[in-house]
Amino acid sequence: MTQSGKMPELQNRDVMKSTPFVSPNFLERIAEPESRFRPDYLAYRRREITRAELIDRLPHVAMLGDSACVGIYISSPWSTLWRARTSRGKNWFLHLDTAPSICSVSKGLEAITPFVAIECSGVGALVDDEHCRQNLLRRILGTRNFSGQVGELLRAHRFPDLILISIGHNNVDWKWRCPPNELQELDERLKRLSKEFRQNYLRELGRLLEGARIQRHRVAIVVYGLINFESYFKGREAAERLRESDRTLFPHLETTYRYFISFHPAYRRNLVRLATMANEELSAMVEALNRECVQRDRIQLRYSDALATADLSRAELLHPIDGWHASGEGHSVLGEAAFNDLQPSLDFLEIR
Repeated sequence: MTQSGKMPELQNRDVMKSTPFVSPNFLERIAEPESRFRPDYLAYRRREITRAELIDRLPHVAMLGDSACVGIYISSPWSTLWRARTSRGKNWFLHLDTAPSICSVSKGLEAITPFVAIECSGVGALVDDEHCRQNLLRRILGTRNFSGQVGELLRAHRFPDLILISIGHNNVDWKWRCPPNELQELDERLKRLSKEFRQNYLRELGRLLEGARIQRHRVAIVVYGLINFESYFKGREAAERLRESDRTLFPHLETTYRYFISFHPAYRRNLVRLATMANEELSAMVEALNRECVQRDRIQLRYSDALATADLSRAELLHPIDGWHASGEGHSVLGEAAFNDLQPSLDFLEIR
């Protein structure tokens, strides 16, 4: 919020990390007679509540994630660093620009209700071990891992109504820091990595659930599976063929190997295996939590395979610079898939 108590609206371009954005024209919309927020609007007009208190009564939607949720691409180090710190509101969750248009979750929600978006995703973010120190590159990028993003929501004065989680893509870089002896027992390494992934994810999700339990409002949490790497690599292979015939295309396609070793063709098959194992762990984890401890009348926890089944097999869905991150069209595919699977959560929150 600003010093005046006003929250920047969606058209605001001065984007800082995790800055909340309220839907444009929200005052006009909640002033309409049929709006369920009209009583709050009238209280605001009578100066019984402040603008900030009025905004707090709107649905709040938070996104926790990694670079797959951020509108970014890899190029030169300094340019990449700049984009990592400024590329907010240009992705499948929250899209602030009018052109090129992205079929984002935010645009879908805006058609239903005014709301507040909270974008916590960060480049290079990991589902982290709470005792693990970030490496130099992630510290330079200003990366906040899953634990840091969860911590931010728990410290916020307004806990979200809807929390979307899409993180873990960096955890499937199985070749990163792989000891030579583990290459001989690769199946065991992948099993261990997937179990560690679930353990670390469960700890942070548990913190979120504890935060949700003390709220007076309902909370819906959606755990998205990792993207469909099998179809994704078909798109990547198409991009590689295009680059072979024209070296001006995807100029930083090879640069990605510096940051994600398992993207090398020789390592991709096991990356796909690990991502599949990670998604199985996420699904089983959510199922177990729902059996054991979720208060179903107050909290809804769901696993969604919307991103894990989205078709990313075309080269044009990858960014024309690095052939790694999603292009605008790629973000539209992810945004449409993510939004189309939100109906059970919106029904639970009575957002119609």
